[in-house]
Amino acid sequence: MANADSTPVVPPAAAAAAPLSARKENVTPASSKIAELTESRQELLTRIQSLKTDLQSWRSKLDGQVKVYRDELSELKKSLNVEVDQLRSEFQELKTTLQQQQEDVTASLRNLGLQDVSEETKEAEDAKPNNDEEKTQEELPKDSGKDTEQ
Repeated sequence: MANADSTPVVPPAAAAAAPLSARKENVTPASSKIAELTESRQELLTRIQSLKTDLQSWRSKLDGQVKVYRDELSELKKSLNVEVDQLRSEFQELKTTLQQQQEDVTASLRNLGLQDVSEETKEAEDAKPNNDEEKTQEELPKDSGKDTEQ
């Protein structure tokens, strides 16, 4: 029974009252924490909503700029294609004109009887580089008296 005397005896009414007051103290801090967390949550949701709005605005502006640049590039491409087609057409016309002029000159020379002379002149001009090569070979010094041309 010595053990029974060593433990303090608490009346039953006092034992029940102590845990209730402790529970009330624990409940009060928990409700204040819940209120703080709820407030913090609302602030975070407000920030997230603001960031979403900013992101949508930024994306909308970016999409607009991309569309403008795409339209500009499309217009430049069309313009360049028109210019390229125009240059091709002009070069084709120039080629046709030059061919026609060449045919006209050939026909005129035929009519004058000079075409044979012009062909001979052309053949002579084609032969000139060969004559120049022969001259350069003749102008080169001979090798120690040996005859390299046979």
